Parts: sequence; C-alpha cells; structure tokens
Amino acid sequence: VLGILPLDSEESGLCEVIVVHEHCLVRKPEKVCWVEAAGTVRDGVRAYTALHYLSQVSPGKTVLVMDGASPFGTIAIQLAQHRGAKVISTAYSLEDKQYLERLRPPVARVIDVSSGKIDVAESCLEETGGLGVDIVLDAGVKLYSADDESTSKSQLLPHKHDIITLLGIGGHWITTEKHLQLDPPDSYSLFLKGATVSFLNDEVWNLSNIQQGKYLYILLVVSCCPNTSDILFCFRPQLDEPIPLYEAKVSMEMVQKNQVRKRQVIQF
Repeated sequence: VLGILPLDSEESGLCEVIVVHEHCLVRKPEKVCWVEAAGTVRDGVRAYTALHYLSQVSPGKTVLVMDGASPFGTIAIQLAQHRGAKVISTAYSLEDKQYLERLRPPVARVIDVSSGKIDVAESCLEETGGLGVDIVLDAGVKLYSADDESTSKSQLLPHKHDIITLLGIGGHWITTEKHLQLDPPDSYSLFLKGATVSFLNDEVWNLSNIQQGKYLYILLVVSCCPNTSDILFCFRPQLDEPIPLYEAKVSMEMVQKNQVRKRQVIQF
C-alpha cells in the first residue's frame, strides 16, 4: 500500500511498523518500486489537485510551470503532458535548464531566468502568440519591489503583475504563496480577463471528512490510472539516492533548511 500520513497522526512514518487507517491508503501498483512510490505520491497529489481540481487541464491548453526542475515541478510537467497540454517552464540555473531540456516528451519552451534579465511574461506571450497561458502553477511570487527582497532566489521569482500579465482569457493562476496580496488594480485586471486565483494546499483533503472520497480517488488515480496504465509508473521523479534509516535525522535537517534539491527517500 501507499499513502500519506494524516495531519493528526501520532506516529512518525520513519518506522518499520506503523498503524494507519485504511481510509488513508491505496494499493501500490506492482510495477512501481517502493522508492519511486515514496518519492512521488505527495508531489503527485499536489500536481493532480492543482491541474485537475483547481484548473481542469485538458488537451490543447498551455500550462506554465514555474521552477520545473524541482521535484514538484517535474511531476506537474509530466502530468500536464500526460493530459495533452503544452508546457512552458522556468529554470533557475543552468543545471535546471539542462535537466528540463532532457525531459521526454520535451517541454515547449524552457525560460532561463537565472540571469535575472529574462522577462517571463514577454517570453510566455511570445510563445503563445500574444494570447497568454491558460494555467500558471507558480513556485512563489515576488510581492514587493526588488529593493525589498532579501534572498537571491526571491529575486528570481516573477512579480505578481507579471503572472497576471501573461494569463490568458479565462486563465487559472494556481499559487503556492500563502501570503499573496492582490491590490485593486490586480483584481481589476483579473476581472477583465475572467481569470481565477486558487491557492494550492494539498493538506486540505485531510481537513474535512466529507472530502475523504475525493482524496482517496486522487491517490488511486495518481498510483493507477483508470485505463489500467500506471501513471506513477510513467512518472520520472526527481529522486536522490535512497538514504538509510540512520541518516534520516541529518536528511530531515537538510530538508528543513532547504539545502536539498531532490526528493529525499528513507529506505529501510
């Protein structure tokens, strides 16, 4: 079986034996190895929530995935392509750009923003013939001017005005920015485009019992597609080498300090 521990779980997942309610688990496809299943299931739930429940991705739509070389971005790109969408992605370094260019099927365009000189909105409008993208899945946004930003990574993030600019008519902006603040001019621009803003919180499924059926359905679809082809088996997650249990504490500290780029999996 595979699943995600609920928020009210009193036990840690880092143990050889654990008691979990069956309503939080689904069967693991036989074709999927344990390491890939563990490294993909959470990002799969997030990507499916964003692209299906919050934005209804479909063939022919254009999807912009920010920071596509991240573990979550990689899964989101592959899921969007699996549904027939055209994908544009941003890269924060030369290594990220090279990784995205090696993906198969290839993304439509990789926008390298590492230099800070590339206009994401202009590049997306150029790629879509001025129509804008249908779905934007961000990895954070710049809320203030460049002078107010402190970290180098935040300087590479697009400004919220850029995302609104590159949105097409009836577009969907899926944001992971919990402190997003929209001013009246921002709301007016979204109103003119008939666009929507949705907040991606993958834990929301466990906050209401009435949503448990949908949550289990997402787990089931992510692990095994209804047409008998395993979606998880098609995913190529961003995984580091499996980590033994005795290094779990060090690995967790590195994750909490944002010192790792790939998904960490503890192997017993």
